[in-house]
Amino acid sequence: MWTIERIRALGAVTDIATTAQIFGLSRSTAYEMAQAGTLPVPVIRVGSRYRVSVAAIIAVLTATDPTRPPPST
Repeated sequence: MWTIERIRALGAVTDIATTAQIFGLSRSTAYEMAQAGTLPVPVIRVGSRYRVSVAAIIAVLTATDPTRPPPST
């Protein structure tokens, strides 16, 4: 189970495979969405790799789940 604390512990950025797990997507679906620009978070392309901001993931998760408290700064 991905908690906000566990996500925050990933650091500043994470990869698409981890992002897929967090959002309950398959890895291939997440890559397809990243390429199409439809992943619910902005994707940073570094060479041939994709990276996702952990802060963006937390923002999306807390915005879509009103029962979660806002992330602490």
